[in-house]
Amino acid sequence: MAIVPIIRYPHACLEQVARPVDATSAETARLAHDLLDTLRAAPGLGITASHVGQPLRLVVIDLHDGAGAHVYANPEIIWHADDTATMEEGSLSMPGIHAPVTRPARVRVRYDRPDGTVAQDEACGLLGACLQHEIDQINGLFWTRRLSRLRRERALRRYAKLERG
Repeated sequence: MAIVPIIRYPHACLEQVARPVDATSAETARLAHDLLDTLRAAPGLGITASHVGQPLRLVVIDLHDGAGAHVYANPEIIWHADDTATMEEGSLSMPGIHAPVTRPARVRVRYDRPDGTVAQDEACGLLGACLQHEIDQINGLFWTRRLSRLRRERALRRYAKLERG
């Protein structure tokens, strides 16, 4: 379909709560394809419509694990485990910056499918972390806000330095 420009931090759309989408619409399907093309070109593991300046509740994840891409319309976390896991995270909107983020080790996510049905998936490991990261994004919570104040300040300074060249 098309590769769409990715907005950069601190664009306001990255901290805006996204609006629901109609999972069955052709427009949502086109946007999902564009997001996948953009994700693969970036490259990255997950992307939201917010990353391309559209505050819509649409998430695309492709872990490059042979399972193919996953599209989640209007996803929400409906359960999370009490135990935690820490993984390195970053953002397509803040290239070159990564930091460890601790999140629940497992989550259950409810989302809308293109056929109009509602699905639930439980995820852990890399998929679980990606889902939580991207759902935070569409909820207006940029990933750096999950860092301690010290780590966040360091990450923002490194990013500012990278942006200056």
